[in-house]
Amino acid sequence: MTAMEDTASPAKQDRERMATVMIKYEFEDIEQSKSLQIEENSNQRTRNQFRPRPGGKQGTTSYQLRQYAEATLGGGSLRKIVKLPEGEDENEWLAVNMVDFYNQINLLYGAITEFCSPQSCPEMKATDEFEYLWQDNENYKRPTKMAAPAYIEQLMTWVQGNIDNEAVLPSRIGVPFPKTFPSLVRQIFKRMYRVYAHIYCHHYPVIRELGLEPHLNTSFKQYVLFIDEHNLASGKDFWGPLGDLVDSMLRSD
Repeated sequence: MTAMEDTASPAKQDRERMATVMIKYEFEDIEQSKSLQIEENSNQRTRNQFRPRPGGKQGTTSYQLRQYAEATLGGGSLRKIVKLPEGEDENEWLAVNMVDFYNQINLLYGAITEFCSPQSCPEMKATDEFEYLWQDNENYKRPTKMAAPAYIEQLMTWVQGNIDNEAVLPSRIGVPFPKTFPSLVRQIFKRMYRVYAHIYCHHYPVIRELGLEPHLNTSFKQYVLFIDEHNLASGKDFWGPLGDLVDSMLRSD
């Protein structure tokens, strides 16, 4: 099954180049990161806390991922965490979490880029049944086949472009979100899911070997619950190859 949709400029890079081209983040210091910890009785976050910072110097990705996971995926019910806080604007909450998940996915994928190359992953797939083609109506006006690293780079660049666009995600208080924001959020969540799917279906042994399995599973479960809570899934095949895993996560929380 081929997904006929999806934006950015194609650049062929080797594995070492991919590690530096992928969007990087500089988090404040450890103490400031700890202040973002999600607790059972508090899910008050602001979008600017999670806004990505491209071009920062990257340390050991696995270590950075662990630090970030500890700071943002704290204890408590994930179902409670994803709920809209009382009195908060729904679009703002969608934006906060969109940036949050974008950061998490970048870190997760950054941990395995050495093992995801044009040679090992010549197509953006999640099992042999689901292949994803890229389209953005700008640089790629038609669905385009890409190797997984190129596809994911295009995807993350496209998402960051939307995050940095004040017309899409206004950073000033009181500036309204555009009417098209809900539909854009659905599209972004749909596309970001494909990175999770690719990691689970093609790089899970590496994730386990790196000791990152708990972080991947927790991040993805939070993602699943957020989509379920806010009705962001579209179509019965939304979850594709991970349908059984998603069903078990929804039943277990």
